[in-house]
Amino acid sequence: MTLAIGGWFFVKGWTTEGSDGRTEILLAPEERDLILEEMRQLLKAVDGIVRGLGEPTPDRKAVETAARSVGMNMAADVEPTVMMKLPLPFKQLGMSIHRDMDALADAVMQGETSQQILQRLSSMTARCTVCHDMYRLGGG
Repeated sequence: MTLAIGGWFFVKGWTTEGSDGRTEILLAPEERDLILEEMRQLLKAVDGIVRGLGEPTPDRKAVETAARSVGMNMAADVEPTVMMKLPLPFKQLGMSIHRDMDALADAVMQGETSQQILQRLSSMTARCTVCHDMYRLGGG
């Protein structure tokens, strides 16, 4: 029974229907702040990637560093109690972004063109938009 309840929370997370039709993830204020800080770091990395690629001669090392800074190493630091509150699709979208940032960093260093890198980044930001359309963070 305990495993079934734990499995249910792992999939559903701690959620309710939000006032705007999105799923509201119920978090303590400090947990909400933690998730929002991670999102800001992701946005800053996207900015660093775009800026680096926008140079007349793209700064590949700067682009790689920006992407790597929000790769899977960043995801490894997430508090387990916070992870349990997040619904499975939210976790899957987030982890896919971290994995793809590492793959983007690898692709930069392997010589993919700026256009190819931007296509990779576009795929990621499309998932960010989907997630923000589906979820909102409660608390705080």
